[in-house]
Amino acid sequence: MKHIFAPLLVLFFVSLSCKKKSSTTDSSETVIGVPNTPLSSSSATPFKDFLAVNAFEWDFAQQSSPEMIDENKFNVIKSFGGIRHYLDWERIESTEGKYTFSVMHSGGWDLDAIYGRMKDAGLDVLVDLKTCPTWLLNTYPEGKRDAENVPAPYGLSRSEPSSYIKQAKAGFQLAARYGSNKNVDAALVTVNSTPRWTNDKVNTVKIGLGLIKYIECDNERDKWWKGPLAQQSPEEYAANLSAFYDGHKGALGKNVGVKTADPNMLVVMGGLATPDPNFVIKMVEWCKKNRGYKADGSVDLCFDIINYHQYANDAFNNKGTATVGVAPELSDLGEVTAKFLEMSKKYANNMPVWITEVGYDIGTSTPQRAIPIGDKSSQITQADWNLRSSLMFARKGLSRCMFYMLDDVDLNSTIQYSSSGFVNANFTRRPSADYMLQAKTLIGNYHYNSTISSEPIVDIYTLDKKIIYVLTVPDQKGRKATYELDLGDAQKAIIHNLQPGKDVMLAKTVNTVNGKLKVDVSETPTFVEKL
Repeated sequence: MKHIFAPLLVLFFVSLSCKKKSSTTDSSETVIGVPNTPLSSSSATPFKDFLAVNAFEWDFAQQSSPEMIDENKFNVIKSFGGIRHYLDWERIESTEGKYTFSVMHSGGWDLDAIYGRMKDAGLDVLVDLKTCPTWLLNTYPEGKRDAENVPAPYGLSRSEPSSYIKQAKAGFQLAARYGSNKNVDAALVTVNSTPRWTNDKVNTVKIGLGLIKYIECDNERDKWWKGPLAQQSPEEYAANLSAFYDGHKGALGKNVGVKTADPNMLVVMGGLATPDPNFVIKMVEWCKKNRGYKADGSVDLCFDIINYHQYANDAFNNKGTATVGVAPELSDLGEVTAKFLEMSKKYANNMPVWITEVGYDIGTSTPQRAIPIGDKSSQITQADWNLRSSLMFARKGLSRCMFYMLDDVDLNSTIQYSSSGFVNANFTRRPSADYMLQAKTLIGNYHYNSTISSEPIVDIYTLDKKIIYVLTVPDQKGRKATYELDLGDAQKAIIHNLQPGKDVMLAKTVNTVNGKLKVDVSETPTFVEKL
């Protein structure tokens, strides 16, 4: 379950550079643009990093042989820019102190194979180690055992980093195996090498495989809806993170904490269900008091990346109650993004900010649903809005975006987030996945440069000296526009249009008129490549 944060709406657009705009109706408008084609990239992040998706280990596996990669599934996963892997702690440590990875004794999936294939495909993985294993839950009284409880044995103080040492040891083992440090003391690395049955694959110690760069400490630890056994305050979660990060600056032992195993691995704070920057500010204050300062005078923080979740719907102007999804530009997504970036600059030395859950349902009755618009089905609207979310987060200055999620929980459910999938039940792509693949293919290695119009939105993406414009009407009623691009001395351009059910966009080479090109723009992004 995810909580929806609902501040007041403030429509925030990047500053314009437009010459004139004609009268506008609901259906069509004409905008004349001025030249603006800077060649230096203003973002260090390639656009493919805004096209990642949440997934589970079984999304890679053959149904009959979970240790084997299903190539058809993997081909679909390669449509995206990376994955956030929901990894239940139970999978790697079903028996306390006995770790299994290849294969995991809980379920039989092979993490070495999954992460290895992802690296070979050039796709990053954020490992989200979450929930409590059964052996830890057994420390709780019967009736109080829930996998989403705070990851510490029952009765321990939640304010002390030492209470979270068991989870922090699991973080050490993951980082030692999949991180980049090949010099971890092998005596500190443990696996359960006992086979489950005759001819079973046996786990062996491996160090510094170099497969994972990012790890996240749990998920939505502000989960107020689960009650006090599951919800942590900012200060309690900071104590949890301090153990997970580096064993509370090494105080908890040589085999505790991610950074203890691999100083290069980046620790992502658990995504906040309620996207409130004040939660992070309180974590920073805890670090000041309990971790102190670095040699350069900055606070010794126990996380490397700020992380939150948010879904665009009408809750922000409906007294906090969501009834339907809303196009990203018409929601409060942009305002909240700006607040997180401002907070990071002021309190966290401009630490990168990620959003690792965002998206829309296609179910007909959920309060997070994308709506049919004109002749567009809800699946096409979902595809439009998801891609426009990626474009918006790149425009606003986030460092990464990950969508919820690869497949559905229940397509027929009325519960929010139950039908947010990018694939069908048979693992074929929906239009949302088609659009991700097509955008990744065309501009995945490009970087956001600037925005020269907000009505319609006209973004510039650059790669070396190559330029692609992305044009979108930021609405949800089928509105269209015509925008005149000034392409300088270019005599030709390629107009790329997204296509449901295809691997690549439809490309059409056109002539300019004295370097000018009139482009038909709709609520589905259009891409114009300058030649």
